[in-house]
Amino acid sequence: MAHASRLLGVLAALAALAAALTGCGPSAGGTSTDGPHRQTAAADRIEPLTDTPPQPQLPVTVRSADGHDVTVRSTDRIVPLTGSLAETVFTLGFGGHVVARDVTATFEQARHLPVVTRAHDVSAESVLSLRPTLVLAETTTGPAEAVEQIRAAGIPLVVLDPAKRLDDVGTRIDKVAAALGVADAGAQLRKRTEQRIEAARGRIPEGGTGGTDRPRVAFLYLRGPASVYLLGGPGSGADSLVEAAGGVDAGKESGLTRDFTPITSEALAKAAPDVILVMAKGLASVGGVDGLLKIPGVGQTPAGLDRRIVSVDDGVLLNFGPRTDAVVASLAGQIHAKGK
Repeated sequence: MAHASRLLGVLAALAALAAALTGCGPSAGGTSTDGPHRQTAAADRIEPLTDTPPQPQLPVTVRSADGHDVTVRSTDRIVPLTGSLAETVFTLGFGGHVVARDVTATFEQARHLPVVTRAHDVSAESVLSLRPTLVLAETTTGPAEAVEQIRAAGIPLVVLDPAKRLDDVGTRIDKVAAALGVADAGAQLRKRTEQRIEAARGRIPEGGTGGTDRPRVAFLYLRGPASVYLLGGPGSGADSLVEAAGGVDAGKESGLTRDFTPITSEALAKAAPDVILVMAKGLASVGGVDGLLKIPGVGQTPAGLDRRIVSVDDGVLLNFGPRTDAVVASLAGQIHAKGK
């Protein structure tokens, strides 16, 4: 399946090379205590900012990333077109107003909603049939004809730039909150999220915050049935997360200049990762760890020889939203653990 987000809305290069990101469930969610800390939760759930949803101050006019000024008059029926956007909308307290989901919105509260996308492609007819009062998309959402069809129908459509770095999290929250007419709640959520991310980074094991002993981590994007095997580099999104978790992005460090590059034995040898990071469903799509090690070059890396393979669920890894602290914490715990 996550968006995705979206990739995530996040990975335009993958949209051309792979059919879609897929989302999945459980590990990086959580329920909170007061303040920035998070407890471990058993289910993949969104934690709303407050028990009582904020009251939107409408109408509001916001600038869309595609150059349009969009006036939002109602948030009664919302369609977020990436998992990342859905996560933020639900966390701000508007889950009860969401009437459809992207295929990458896989958290528990959204699973019952009808899906209006296939891979990265949105079905304009499916969206319009739900009579939305607000549609949220990313610049990677397509096809362009479908996006324009939604806008031509008179539906307020706000497009956001994809989030690809930790620094994008706060901005993403602010923009979604502004479109919903709840800027104050957005400021609160941004503060909570940034505090939690900092708290997660503060718990990185000793030795993982600097120096030459940081593990080299290669992010591999895998879709076995489509024979898509890509090595992440600068701008993949994973590079920012790996660095936040106290690692070195091996693809970036090896000199890659693109966000994703087809996997080759030569590229992997140059990256020489100590740890390989994958999405959970991507790993399953190649037959688990044993199948991954059969991909040319993977088994010969230090990570492959030591079987140091770590995974994070597709539906949260690259979302860069309210649950990113859990991603950083999970990554830190995994990449600094000893190999099997």
